[in-house]
Amino acid sequence: MIRSLINSQVQLSYKFDTYLPNKYSLDGNSDYRKSLVPKYLKKNLTIYDVGGGKRPYITLEQKKALNATIIGLDIDQDELNQAPEGVYDQAICADIAKFQGNQDADLLICQAVLEHVQDVEGAFASISSILKPGGIALIFVPSKNAVFAQLNLILPQEAKKTLLHTIYPTMKEGQGFPSFYNKCTPLEFKELAKNNDLSISEERYYYMSSYFSFLFPVYFVWRLWILLFHGLFKEQAAETFSLVLVKNDNPAMTSSENTN
Repeated sequence: MIRSLINSQVQLSYKFDTYLPNKYSLDGNSDYRKSLVPKYLKKNLTIYDVGGGKRPYITLEQKKALNATIIGLDIDQDELNQAPEGVYDQAICADIAKFQGNQDADLLICQAVLEHVQDVEGAFASISSILKPGGIALIFVPSKNAVFAQLNLILPQEAKKTLLHTIYPTMKEGQGFPSFYNKCTPLEFKELAKNNDLSISEERYYYMSSYFSFLFPVYFVWRLWILLFHGLFKEQAAETFSLVLVKNDNPAMTSSENTN
C-alpha cells in the first residue's frame, strides 16, 4: 500500500516535469555516464578511475576494445578487491586528498566522489599531479547548494541511510556514504581548478534530482525553488554539475588565459 502510494507520487512528480523546459529534467548522473565520458574515450589511453572501487566506470569488454590501461584509485582496499577481475591494471589504495601522482594519466574519471572528501583542495592538487600535461579530468559532483545536500549535512548518518533506503530501495547499493560537500559548488570548483593549473574546457549543469519525488507537494515546492534560484543565480542553482578539466601545458597559464 505504501509502496503504491510512493510510486503514484513519483509518477505525478515526473509528469509535472514535462511542463518544464527540458534542461530541468536532465539527470546529471546519467548524462555524465552516457554522454559526457564517452566523448573522451579513445584508444590506448592511461585512465585513472578515482573512487570507482568495486564498480569501475569502464567494463572489461570496453577496456579490451580501447586497449586502455586502467588504474583504480580508492580509499577502501576492500572496494578495490571486489572490482571485476582484470579491469584494473593497477589498484591503488589511497586518499585522493593526499595522493601524489606521476603525471601519467591521459584521462581521469571522478564520478560522485568529491562530495565525500573533506579536503577537496587537496583532492584537486592530487588530480592535477595525476594528469600529464594536456590530460583531461572528467568530474561529476552534487552541489552543496542543493536542498538535498543541505538536508544530508543536517540529518544523522544512520537516519539518512534508513530514510533513503526505505523510500528508494534501489538506491541501497552504493548510496548513503558520509558526505561533506566541502567547496562543492560551481564557483568554488572553478577557483580550485584555476589554482591547480587546470583549465575548464566544458561545463554542464543539471537541475534535476529525484529525492523529493516521493511526495508531490514537496516536489512541487522544491521545483518552484529551483526555478527561482536559477533565475537569480544561474548555474549556482544546479543540483549536480560536471566539469571537464585540462591540465595546462604551461603551469603558469590560468584557466581564463587558456580559454581566451
